[in-house]
Amino acid sequence: MISYQDIKHNPSINTYIKMADESLAAQGFTEHSFPHVNLVSKRVEYILKTVGASAHEVELGRIAAYLHDIGNLVNREEHSQSGAVMAFRILLAMGMNAEDVATVVTAIGNHDEGNGVPVNNIAAALIIADKSDVRRSRVRNTDIPSFDIHDRVNYSVNETALEIDREKTDITLKMDIETEFSSVMDYFEIFLQRMVLCRKAAAKLGLKFKLQINGQFLM
Repeated sequence: MISYQDIKHNPSINTYIKMADESLAAQGFTEHSFPHVNLVSKRVEYILKTVGASAHEVELGRIAAYLHDIGNLVNREEHSQSGAVMAFRILLAMGMNAEDVATVVTAIGNHDEGNGVPVNNIAAALIIADKSDVRRSRVRNTDIPSFDIHDRVNYSVNETALEIDREKTDITLKMDIETEFSSVMDYFEIFLQRMVLCRKAAAKLGLKFKLQINGQFLM
């Protein structure tokens, strides 16, 4: 079996992640490099383990999480599809079996809110883990007065936590926002479609998705 560690320490894969992020930086997008893919991988692992997935499913989920944004190397538009095709070729070349390749590729190809669907548990976990990564350190722009809405929303977030309750019925994204930089309405303006997809993903996992901002439940 190809392991998560094999993927994480593959020089070519890490080059693709680095250069994809450099391309996004040139376009003014927030950080999509190693801090992002590592956090998403940890959250996928947490989600899948908590809902009772097998160790093999968890490993595939972590692999999908690490690879999910390499399609940005090609173009930001439809990056989930181009990333899935890239992952397909990479994983086959590394010797991964066809069923595992198909599982990882399916998750990557369905993680984006534009056209993604939580078709299986790994795809569902990846969607939630990816869309829950909202944080100040993702903002590259250092000139606060020139922030666009994406910069303002990410910069306003002091802390996020993703928690599944003890009864394993709810998954809650908890956020602490400084409204000095961004309002709650700003958050919904750019993230509503993502939160709706998270709700569908949670349902696939047998959970109810909730959003809590500054102690108040909004979804």
